[in-house]
Amino acid sequence: MSVPAADLDRTFHALADPNRRAILSLVRIQRCAVGEIASELGLSQQIVSHHLKVLRTAGLVTGSRSGTRHLFAVRVEGLALGKGFFDDFWTERLGALKRAVESSGRSGDG
Repeated sequence: MSVPAADLDRTFHALADPNRRAILSLVRIQRCAVGEIASELGLSQQIVSHHLKVLRTAGLVTGSRSGTRHLFAVRVEGLALGKGFFDDFWTERLGALKRAVESSGRSGDG
């Protein structure tokens, strides 16, 4: 999975902030309005709006309208980008472990 470096940078920058991770935890369960998020986390609506903008730019949340409310939810496709980056390492490490185990098993057969 080849992902442009700028996309990964945006994702990891967005996830580096503890407030943004807390926001993601809230909106992964249900869609929430800015005011609900602010109230739950003890932040101002202005701060939450800023963090949501960063998360949205990184592709980690999506917004939709419900009447006069603007609701936010996790965008799973955005999270998949970061997961894919780490999955590549996991696959390589498992492959190396498998080769090491197989190699040590053969050396003891002699």
